[in-house]
Amino acid sequence: MQTESVTTPFGRRPMTLALVKRQLATADIKPGKTAEKWKVFRDASEARALLGIQDRALAVLDALLTFYPESELSQEKAMIVFPSNSQLSVRAHGITGTTLRRHLAALVEAGLISRKDSANGKRYARKDKQGGIEDAYGFDLAPLLARAEELALMAQDVADRRAHFRRVKETLSICRRDVRKLISAAIEEGAPGDWESVEMVYIALVSRIPRTPTVADLETILDEMQLLQSEVVNLLDLHEESEKMDTNDIRFERHKQNSNTESINELEPSSGKEQGAKPSEIGGQQREPLKAFPLGLVLKACPEVANYGPGGAVGSWRDLMAAAVVVRSMLGVSPSAYQDACEVMGPENAAVAVACMLERAGHINSAGGYLRDLTKRAARGEFSLGPMLMALLKVNDREERRVS
Repeated sequence: MQTESVTTPFGRRPMTLALVKRQLATADIKPGKTAEKWKVFRDASEARALLGIQDRALAVLDALLTFYPESELSQEKAMIVFPSNSQLSVRAHGITGTTLRRHLAALVEAGLISRKDSANGKRYARKDKQGGIEDAYGFDLAPLLARAEELALMAQDVADRRAHFRRVKETLSICRRDVRKLISAAIEEGAPGDWESVEMVYIALVSRIPRTPTVADLETILDEMQLLQSEVVNLLDLHEESEKMDTNDIRFERHKQNSNTESINELEPSSGKEQGAKPSEIGGQQREPLKAFPLGLVLKACPEVANYGPGGAVGSWRDLMAAAVVVRSMLGVSPSAYQDACEVMGPENAAVAVACMLERAGHINSAGGYLRDLTKRAARGEFSLGPMLMALLKVNDREERRVS
């Protein structure tokens, strides 16, 4: 039943433009529209967080719906219920008067019901000679009908978010378990590598999981945990490849996490291009390209590079690569050395390498030689950016804890 005019609240309750808007929307319900009242109630219950109402308010709404005799809300029928507070309290499981009034106001504020107040503020119905309701004053359930589709979409959105949260949480749990067991296996079986540092990074990641996390919290930690998992697998895979190559009497230089910057120039033979080999095929073996890392993780590990982006910020990979060109020049890296790094590592990873070098600029004597050394080792498949990023993350986390 359409509302013919806008009504104002009784007593000291103020009239607002939001109430006017809701009443006009209720009056504009499509003729013949119906909705199953308990389905609408279930949708409102699912969407309660988006509506900003509490469980007790839903109990009051449930009680109001029990006073509506039809199973369907219909535009062609009156949808005003007029129970007394004592009747409502009984059906709302004994809720007190003060709490009842508060949650009724919350339902009105959320736009789920509206008030149609009589001249004296009492709730009642005036009947005609045949006993039918001619006019009624109380709570109008028409907003539920008007917003039926909207509430259904809100409920679906909440369900989708809940499912996404559950998937992210399950994925993080599995990834966390895998990393923990891989590290334990590597330590127990004596695989070469700085597993103590890797384990400390793992423990730091786990300690950052809040007691009541949001999906954004879990997604951030999941990205870093998956990166750590990739690096653990990469270290174990390099160990396995090294063992295979040793059995074939193929000698490889020992992989070092921290290069000796004092002797960089001695580690700078020809790149292999003279023989026509691609950088990823040096040594006769096809190498997979370096793994790409989340931009957010890179900026967290290397915050200084953002100062050299366009406008003093880095918001995309394009910005990071532009900043890397500026930093490359500032560090004294030649264009040819940076070009070689881009060809071997890929432009994004070369930019990440330069960002890492900027963080450790005070510890590097020859930035150009250092980058060429990283490029050579990346071409042989003996270098990964992951450990560099993890080490910087660890240092930055320690600094943040010290400052706080």
